[in-house]
Amino acid sequence: MDEVKVIEIKKSVFADNQQDADALRKELKTKGVFLLNLMSSPGSGKTTTLIRTLNLLKDKVRVAVMEADIDSDVDAVKIRRATGIPSIQLHTGGMCHLDAEMTRQGLDNLSLEETDLVILENVGNLVCPAEFDTGAVANAMILSVPEGDDKPLKYPLMFSVCDLVLINKTDVLPYFDFNPDKCREYIRMRNPKARVIPICARTGEGVEAFADWLLEQIHLWKH
Repeated sequence: MDEVKVIEIKKSVFADNQQDADALRKELKTKGVFLLNLMSSPGSGKTTTLIRTLNLLKDKVRVAVMEADIDSDVDAVKIRRATGIPSIQLHTGGMCHLDAEMTRQGLDNLSLEETDLVILENVGNLVCPAEFDTGAVANAMILSVPEGDDKPLKYPLMFSVCDLVLINKTDVLPYFDFNPDKCREYIRMRNPKARVIPICARTGEGVEAFADWLLEQIHLWKH
């Protein structure tokens, strides 16, 4: 049987994206803009968490939001109506992630000279978004209680690239087989440096700690 030539393209694709991401971070540093990449699976509560957080932050820092989805503008409209904060929708054309160039295109449509913090709500997915550096200064993710405490074991890359993990929907802990201590242990196995904050976006519990973390990160980035 004749051998088939196999061409590995993933490495070069990722390498090119990494260069773009590093260049974007340098530009953001020059402009004093902090970009947070927020990831999670669909239904984890990203948008609800963002609304709570943005309403805590909007009188302290200048914020803008980029909502990434395969289609629709539902989340961007919801953010704008609930917070009054500038938000734009990014359509990925069927792709399950954003890369650095796609992120740059979104940023080009924001007034960065009037912005301290940009939050990118990435496409809902626990695999693809973790593989592509968006050029963000920091990565955060939301893990909701109904998803299970074993997700750090099943999706190691997502947890390993995140600086912060928010454990959301703590109000339903009594109804699910979710062990917070075990979950923290699994997260530490993947990423000992990741900060873990339990929250309930529905009630607002714990969200202030997330907002304070963001303010601290913005200060460190600017100075």
